[in-house]
Formats: sequence, C-alpha cells, structure tokens
Amino acid sequence: MMLMEETAVPLIALPLAEFRTHLRLGTGFADDDIQDQVLESFLRAALAGIEGRTGKVLMERDFSWVLQAWRDAGGQALPVAPVSAVLSLSLRNRADEVEVIDPAHYRLERDAHRPVLRPAGTFLPAIAPGGVAEIVFRAGYGAAWGDLPADLAQAVLMLAAHYYEYRHETGLSGGCMPFGVASLIERYRTVRLLGGSAR
Repeated sequence: MMLMEETAVPLIALPLAEFRTHLRLGTGFADDDIQDQVLESFLRAALAGIEGRTGKVLMERDFSWVLQAWRDAGGQALPVAPVSAVLSLSLRNRADEVEVIDPAHYRLERDAHRPVLRPAGTFLPAIAPGGVAEIVFRAGYGAAWGDLPADLAQAVLMLAAHYYEYRHETGLSGGCMPFGVASLIERYRTVRLLGGSAR
C-alpha cells in the first residue's frame, strides 16, 4: 500500500500572521516578513507531525492510494480522515492496462475516524492477480485555516512554536511531543485494535 499526497497546502492557507502573534514577534517593522520562510517550515512540520499522530488530514488536499488487495471487498477503509470525496477509482493489471471504474459502482461512507469506500452492490471491483487499485480522494477539514477544529488549530500553533523555540536543540528524543499538544490531539487519534489498525 502506498499513500501519496497529490496536492500541497498552499502558502496562502497557512496562518503566518497568527503564528507570529502566538510567538509574540514584533510587528510594524519594514522587515516583518524576514522570518516567513522559517515560520512556514515550522508550521508545515507541525501539520505533518499532528497528521502523523492522529491519522487526520488537517488542511484539505488530494491524495492517491495504491493497494494490491482489498482488506474487505464489502468496504475498504481509507487510510486517513476526514474524506470529503472519492475523485476516482481505477484498476491496473500486470500489463499496465488501466480500467477506470464508473462512480455509479461505488460510494463514500463518510466518518470522522474511519471513512469507507463501499460498493454500490455487494463487492468492490475485483483486483486482478498482480494488479493494483488506485483510489484518488480529497481529505481534510477544509481549505482554509478557519475550517480546522479550534483545538487542532491551537495544537498546530503550539507544536510549531515548540519547534521554533527548540530549533537548535538536538538532544530531544525522537518521540517528543509537548504535553499540551498531546492532550489536545488525544481525542482525534485512531484507536488501534488487536495489534492492527482500526482503519
């Protein structure tokens, strides 16, 4: 299975002004934007960190997911949430021949934690031996910063500030997540069952 990000969060959607305020950086100077590139990098890193911990896509963008077999042909759980639309489903065989599946044959079952691709009938289209299915979908809470739940938006700012404040620190452990951030994102985390994913 391989999940690929097809579109990126545009710079205009990132809350640079809010982040500057959060950091209490000075304003009103001619070089106010001198740190924008650094602030952008920490915001993107914080977004990625929180998305990785929660399995939730914060800012809306498109993804493609390639898999060799359905976990359940009666409904395949998607790898991230929330998903707003399935844009396409296609099957590719060993000979690299592609069949685009008519959207009438499948539907999206929306869920805040476990969105599922469901067949219109009994089963999803069969994946040929040695072939793959590719699902292209749109995920995220919205295209604008204001579309995020307030607690997740605050967690991003807090984590980005943590990265900014400790940018020269190399002694922090790999799994370091500030307590305030961890507590804000806890309810969004996907529950793992029996050693596997609930997804």
